[in-house]
Amino acid sequence: MAGPVSSTAAPTVTHNPATRYGPALGLLASLFFMWGFITVINNTLLPHLRSVFDLSYTQTTLIESVWFIAYFVASIPSAKLIERIGYQKALVVGLLIIAAGALGMTLAASIPSYGVTLVMLFVIACGIALLQVAANPYVAVVGKPETASSRLNLVQAMNSAGTMLAPLFGAYLILGRSKGGTAQGEIVLTQAERLADAQSVILPYVLVAIVLVVLAVIIARFPLPAMGNAMSRHNKEERKKHSLWNHRNLVFGIPAIFIYLIAEIGVANLFVNFVSQPDIANLTHEQAGRYLTFLWGGMMVGRFAGSAIMQKFDAGNVLAAFSIGAFIVMIVTVFTTGPVAMWALILVGLFHSIMFPTIFTLGIKGLGPLTEEGSGLLIMAIAGGALVVVQGWLADSYGLQWSFLLTAVCELYILFYALWGSKTTHALPDQQVAE
Repeated sequence: MAGPVSSTAAPTVTHNPATRYGPALGLLASLFFMWGFITVINNTLLPHLRSVFDLSYTQTTLIESVWFIAYFVASIPSAKLIERIGYQKALVVGLLIIAAGALGMTLAASIPSYGVTLVMLFVIACGIALLQVAANPYVAVVGKPETASSRLNLVQAMNSAGTMLAPLFGAYLILGRSKGGTAQGEIVLTQAERLADAQSVILPYVLVAIVLVVLAVIIARFPLPAMGNAMSRHNKEERKKHSLWNHRNLVFGIPAIFIYLIAEIGVANLFVNFVSQPDIANLTHEQAGRYLTFLWGGMMVGRFAGSAIMQKFDAGNVLAAFSIGAFIVMIVTVFTTGPVAMWALILVGLFHSIMFPTIFTLGIKGLGPLTEEGSGLLIMAIAGGALVVVQGWLADSYGLQWSFLLTAVCELYILFYALWGSKTTHALPDQQVAE
């Protein structure tokens, strides 16, 4: 893995009792909503592209792999950009990059081109990575360390609100307006039908680009709290006295984020194809896309509930309970058929809900002056979503339903992390500001 991200990857806010961070967190919540929305459009886009370009499951999941490779590629440049132009301007640049990629998707649809589609999705993902490198650790450090998991789960619930609404948007404007999306079962499209279906993505991506540009203008004019440069300089000297690799919770937290993303993205990307199968729910892709809303809705509900639960219970214990639930429903998904298998797969969204924000906050707990570098490495681990292509290969080789055994194995690692790997070692004084 590449070296640590620059210290500005997780901005440290100078303590000022008079400063109120609620409005800033509220604005950041809108960013969480938008990148969740845009990311989950992929879940309806992938079965659509599978029909348009006649792709195998491996080729289909490769699209999502390119998306998550962008997180690995863009994390360090994103931190450097934040250091160079500042936190607020970097957020604006990130939104404009995403908007440019969204407009590029209209070009890919007009040709149509599988290669251009991959490039434009990569551009969009780079913009989202820039937003993530700053926003996740910012939310984690603004406030008391003991409520960091609760706070990040609460803001991430807005991310889930975006992921819940995106399938409805995609099902109606992409799958619902295409021949492949409204057909029953797998069909082979004519050349004219492929072109018409490809162009159905133009309108939704134009709408997304417009919203992003408007949000960029709002953020550019919003009085965000200033970042504490003096504190960053002090931490740079203090960091030389410590090593990231002495912290077990970070060392095992990086693969925990990586592995969790394999599970989450594999379920989301193959959901539509899975529930469309005759022995599961026998739905059209458009109908299945609407059920995807329940998967992401479960994540939103779980994050709101998790935020409240972690006010009273240890975050590691809550994570362990949720990972056990996720393992059970994935086993049910693999070994049953019909509505039981479909609803078991939907239910995993509820159990996945708290995993990313909780692993993230447990991973940076006790890092003190090393918080920035640890945060950067955890964000880079989002690249684990790129390995969803492994599940695509398993689906092609052994069957789509059997491929979800990979997800079940991922849940077991999260359980291990919750019970043992997340325990802090060599804890240092945490950096935070008053809520």
